Amino acid sequence: MAYGTTAKILGDTTTYQLSPNVKKYSLRDTGFIETKGGKFQLERSLDPASPFKGFKLKIVVSADLASFKMVTTTANGLKEVNIFKGKDAAANQEQLEYILADLVARNVIEKA
Repeated sequence: MAYGTTAKILGDTTTYQLSPNVKKYSLRDTGFIETKGGKFQLERSLDPASPFKGFKLKIVVSADLASFKMVTTTANGLKEVNIFKGKDAAANQEQLEYILADLVARNVIEKA
């Protein structure tokens, strides 16, 4: 999971990039937490029934807001997974699309 100007979720066909209008306050407003190093990190559960089970979406934006990385992981956040395969794929995809649509609407990311 390396930083870049564009990112794509494993198994997805859509590529995203940071919006040129992204600001630090808009990241905070959408749930990003600023780390000690100045980076902004967002972790959201893709299980609508429980925030502690299932897969997670992780997005990290660099401190200078120039690059980011985006990945779906296991519940403990250690392994990258393809949520487009396996059981409950439709529910996970729906939750992912909802989170990403909210970030697009708030000018944090945009489709590349």
